[in-house]
Amino acid sequence: MNTMPPAVSIDIRDVNLSYGATRVLKDVDLSIRPGELFAFLGPSGCGKTTLLRLIAGFAQAQTGQVLLDGNDVAGLPPWQRDVGMVFQSYALWPHMTVAQNVAFGLEERRRPRAEIERRVAEALALVGLEDYAGRRPAQLSGGQQQRVALARTIAIEPKVLLLDEPLSNLDARMRLSVRRELRALQQRLGLTTIFVTHDQEEANTMCDRIAVMEAGVIRQVGTPMELYERPANLFVAGFLGTANILPGRVAGDAFEVTGGARVALPRGAAVPAGARLVFRPQHAALTPDGALRGPITHREFLGATVRYGVDVGGTEILVDAPFQSTGDLHDAGTTVGVALAPERALYLAE
Repeated sequence: MNTMPPAVSIDIRDVNLSYGATRVLKDVDLSIRPGELFAFLGPSGCGKTTLLRLIAGFAQAQTGQVLLDGNDVAGLPPWQRDVGMVFQSYALWPHMTVAQNVAFGLEERRRPRAEIERRVAEALALVGLEDYAGRRPAQLSGGQQQRVALARTIAIEPKVLLLDEPLSNLDARMRLSVRRELRALQQRLGLTTIFVTHDQEEANTMCDRIAVMEAGVIRQVGTPMELYERPANLFVAGFLGTANILPGRVAGDAFEVTGGARVALPRGAAVPAGARLVFRPQHAALTPDGALRGPITHREFLGATVRYGVDVGGTEILVDAPFQSTGDLHDAGTTVGVALAPERALYLAE
């Protein structure tokens, strides 16, 4: 568009939302920066879509504030918030052309005809569908329908763009292409955008920061790399990427894994009560004299790497080794040691 509104901040303060006796959002506090592409990430039923609908005005909290650029909009209906939402189903009118679908929101706002035609043309050009204005949704691919839904939202020039699992209806190949287009479009527009997904790969590849949610609670907020490298708790470590999680206890200057193996603790390490040893498969190595020992349970060839399962005291851990040649492979049943650099070990509690 020629003149998109300046990007705005979003602040959610002390929000609690219940449906009857069921608490869906619990003491949610969150700040989203102007122009940021931000993700709500978590398993089904964690409250991420409810939080998105709360910002849009389709849900109301019992307590708390929703601030857009410092202005409390908690009491405003959706049409007074200047927020655009793209639904999971796209919600296109099947009997209307692409241009008519994109014009719909502007007509509801009773914009002049010349302005509507200009904005529709600009929005379709922005998503690369200017040659499809006369087609109907049934004549478009899933990716094209998604772009129409985006164009319809962009045309009203919202302050905030909200995306509810917008890629879930696309096949794997189309999803990869469209998420790149979506990220590039968001950067061109500079719109503050919130993206709801349960797919960690989508969140990691598209978003500036992520809020990881579980059971209505935000467990951690950070960049994709921060969350992967320094998860704050066991849930985040296990939800983002593959993590080995071993129970045990602190024993002097070591962490004693259930089963008896001992891993040296870094000097001055603070280990919370009830912590478990957590590390990624690529941060360990198979060695004859590793601190952790056990038989190989299985082997998977992944191309550049080989992933081994190793039974350590009754818990299977995964170790990724660079693939060199078939002569270097270890067979299932072979007892091996697993070495772990102390600085790569995390000690996390619930």
